[in-house]
Amino acid sequence: MRLPVTDRTPRFGANYTPSKDWMFQWMGIDPDVVRADFEALAGLGIDHVRVFPLWPVLQPNRTLIRTQALQDIALVADIAAEFDLDIAVDVIQGHMSGFDFVPAWLVNWHDGNMFVDEAAIAAQAQLVSAVYDAVRDRENLIGLTLGNELNQFQLPNPSAMPADSDQIGHWLSSLLSAPVDPDPRHLITHSENDHLWYRDEHPFLPVHASRLGDITTVHSWIFNGTAAAYGGLSPQSVRHAEWMIELSKAFATDSGRQVWLQEVGAPSLNLADEEMPEFAARTVTAALSSPGLYGITWWCSHDVSRTLGDYKELEYSLGLLDVDNGVKPLGREFADLIARARAGDLPLAEPRSIGVVVEVDDDDLPVARADLAPGGAVFERWHELREQGEAVTVITSRTAADARRLEDLGITSVNLMRSV
Repeated sequence: MRLPVTDRTPRFGANYTPSKDWMFQWMGIDPDVVRADFEALAGLGIDHVRVFPLWPVLQPNRTLIRTQALQDIALVADIAAEFDLDIAVDVIQGHMSGFDFVPAWLVNWHDGNMFVDEAAIAAQAQLVSAVYDAVRDRENLIGLTLGNELNQFQLPNPSAMPADSDQIGHWLSSLLSAPVDPDPRHLITHSENDHLWYRDEHPFLPVHASRLGDITTVHSWIFNGTAAAYGGLSPQSVRHAEWMIELSKAFATDSGRQVWLQEVGAPSLNLADEEMPEFAARTVTAALSSPGLYGITWWCSHDVSRTLGDYKELEYSLGLLDVDNGVKPLGREFADLIARARAGDLPLAEPRSIGVVVEVDDDDLPVARADLAPGGAVFERWHELREQGEAVTVITSRTAADARRLEDLGITSVNLMRSV
């Protein structure tokens, strides 16, 4: 499919949560289920899906990568192609919807560390390479993400695998470079939740997100305190995704680096059912105003079935579609937004000329990442200016002191915020 991506026409997709058996579908792919799901999703007008084969299914032993599991990924890619859907594959699952999926060779008596143990790093690199090789010749392949929010295996995870920032950088670089002779048309990247941006002492750093891999990804969720502090339909909530897109740019060294809003959703924890379409409309419209947006991939495609137990309540209602492939009001709104964006009926990206400053040290580490979180000084100043209609982005204090860099970014006004 290979749609061109511009500020006028970013990509639109869905994170694929199978309608039957959720991600456990990867234990034995049912092509008829996948085909029905993709047909329904294509009917919304999306152009891609992001898929999540489970790590223990792919690599149940450190030295065993299952051929059948790799063939199932290729099968799902081929089914996507039947409906003109491109596909992005996550490799290490990893952490999904409140559950950890870690193979037995890393836990309990084995007490391994996926980020630090060299044998474990080598095994994961082999898996990344094998998954890439399984689908590299598919015309509808977008590329790979190393895994879903693997930074959640740091604190406060009760089974955390501790590592320092240098070790995380080594782990990321080892896995990102694992595919042999990758096709330059394919993206190889990684993803984290907002702890990377908002939590001091977290070993995953903003520079990891914005400088490693072919594209920056952000995952925007208002259950992180934004909705609780400001309201589910507040400007701060509906612009949270836009804020994260612009925040990520502060730490990029490539001024042309694109940002993928890889996850954003409407959680029932913070929104009534009737508020979800409005949240989607305002969130998508705000995100589209950010230059350099690669795409928006909604979380998620389908509700989790009520026959599956022990999920947090919000997980059962995040889908664009229900478990019978019926289009929900949220799905109808998303489909309408896609059609309007492609028709040019939504606002275009706005060049950003005002830079709110994040104080950083010599390594571009924020002095206080709490300033970037909901309630923080930089967060609040950016939203205040944005609510006033200003074309505002985020820059670091090192960028603010570099006239040539400011000119390259088109920044004509610097708004300095000091940590308190």
